[in-house]
Amino acid sequence: MTNEAGLERRLGVGDAVVVGLGAMVGAGVFAAFGPAARAAGSGLLAALALAAVVAYCNATSSARLAARHPQSGGTYVYGRERLGPFWGYLAGWSFVAGKTASCAAMALTVGQYVWPHERQAVAAAAVVALTAVNCLGVRKAAWLTRLIVAVTLAVLVAAVSVCLSSRGASAGRLTWGDVSGRGLLQAAGLLFFAFAGYARIATLGEEVKSPARTIPRAIPLALGITLAVYAAVAVALLVVLGPGRLAGSAAPVADAVRAAGVPGLAPVVRCGAAVAALGSLLALVLGVSRTVLAMARDRHFPAALAAVHRGTPVRAELAVGAVVLLLTLLTDLRGAIGFSSFGVLLYYAIANASALRLAPAEGRPPPAVPVLGLAGCAVLAVSLPWAAVAAGAGVVGAGALLYLRPLYLRPRG
Repeated sequence: MTNEAGLERRLGVGDAVVVGLGAMVGAGVFAAFGPAARAAGSGLLAALALAAVVAYCNATSSARLAARHPQSGGTYVYGRERLGPFWGYLAGWSFVAGKTASCAAMALTVGQYVWPHERQAVAAAAVVALTAVNCLGVRKAAWLTRLIVAVTLAVLVAAVSVCLSSRGASAGRLTWGDVSGRGLLQAAGLLFFAFAGYARIATLGEEVKSPARTIPRAIPLALGITLAVYAAVAVALLVVLGPGRLAGSAAPVADAVRAAGVPGLAPVVRCGAAVAALGSLLALVLGVSRTVLAMARDRHFPAALAAVHRGTPVRAELAVGAVVLLLTLLTDLRGAIGFSSFGVLLYYAIANASALRLAPAEGRPPPAVPVLGLAGCAVLAVSLPWAAVAAGAGVVGAGALLYLRPLYLRPRG
């Protein structure tokens, strides 16, 4: 079934859930807990719970909006329709900028796990390969994502089982020490980075079957599964490594299985981490390209990027892939993650504000949900490392100036 924009509605609930899982159960589960533990210490589980609450509010608002506006572009469309053209544009700009940096972070993670000494070359190869897969069509990408998610979950189940059943499982002891408020919030912001993949489901609004039914079901399902996985991994890491050793680990899941007495599983974990990062990269490029497509239709980006070939926005896919490829050669992993977190939190803040404009008859969530989500996004954004806040604010400000003084002719009024 092809809609009037030329995109084919091929994805069911299962496919949409897998796309979301591919973005959320990715490299973050293998890498985010170390930096989060450095910020929150023994408050890691509390930070995870806080990130999950904000993510739930965002997911609820996004699902209600996506059901009402089943178009490619996600919050770019919601902000435009509910708050005005500028806010829609700012959401789209923040998403494209933040998630393009996230794509680079995922590619660099692949390189770090596969071949650390040549991580940028491996990252570049991953970007080229997965951009080509996306250009073949969303259905093919969804099937590959399904395989990647299955491998990742199998590795995590094995690692958690080994950690929780080992004799050293009491070494980490889940104790509560002094936890600063800013440290807790910063850890929640870092962990939220790994939760944010459900946006990929909403940005595919024109490619899912029965979007008013499919999207509201797929988003909470994907988020719930992800939260269960993250909670299990966090507990396993804490009981084996403890907050101190976890904070100093660059590869916490691999270190945990070694500490649990099964060093032979560590190479498998490294392979699983690389596969998970590939899954995240695949889903991220898919989602960013759809937002570029929507913004190109409105002439915020060159109109040529709005072209659809055989049901796939190939030009948008290639443009996103090219920018990500450049970033993998110019940035480092830490900088990419920090900047991405700021952009994503601003994107969801606008989504929550848009949800407040829904009428009760349109399926508006309880007002407390978008209000809490909006406040949570704002607090977590300003709690990120100052360098990330400054860089994010600078890029968002530049985007606002481009809207006021557009580079491309677009219709006004």
